Amino acid sequence: MKHETHAGHEHHADHEQHEHAHAGHGGLDKVSWSMAAQATLHCLTGCAIGEVLGMVIGTAFGWGNVPTMILAIALAFFFGYALTLRGILKAGVDFRTAFRVALAADTLSIAVMELIDNGVIVLWPNAMDAHLADGLFWGALAASLAIAFVVTTPVNKWMIGRGKGHAVVHQYHH
Repeated sequence: MKHETHAGHEHHADHEQHEHAHAGHGGLDKVSWSMAAQATLHCLTGCAIGEVLGMVIGTAFGWGNVPTMILAIALAFFFGYALTLRGILKAGVDFRTAFRVALAADTLSIAVMELIDNGVIVLWPNAMDAHLADGLFWGALAASLAIAFVVTTPVNKWMIGRGKGHAVVHQYHH
């Protein structure tokens, strides 16, 4: 059904279509790959910040692979949640509600991202022993994040199509 638009109100029809895409009424086919990719890119940003910072800290302190990886994963979750929290808090939502929304919106996405990202690094020959100054370190990290992005995007599309994940966050942006 096409909504009529009146002067100055053209955005209402687009807004309603946007809401329907996030509400999951039409299922997965109503969620665009672009929307899923944007949600995944948001997740990837937090994960990448945490991963790199964790690896830099672990390397600076001379930690082994396991403690460095644990720190990197913890920081990936922290920064992933923090980026979402920032946007929700900016919308005037109280911290407790914003924290719950961030957990609901990002946990599965970050978990998949971290599983794939770290799995690739562990399986990549010599990547776990590469240092920050090595091209192998940065190449393996970039490749692992790219693969994680490709694998996580369909997960986010599925979640958004069911009114979960970043679909929950978008209600606070309008």
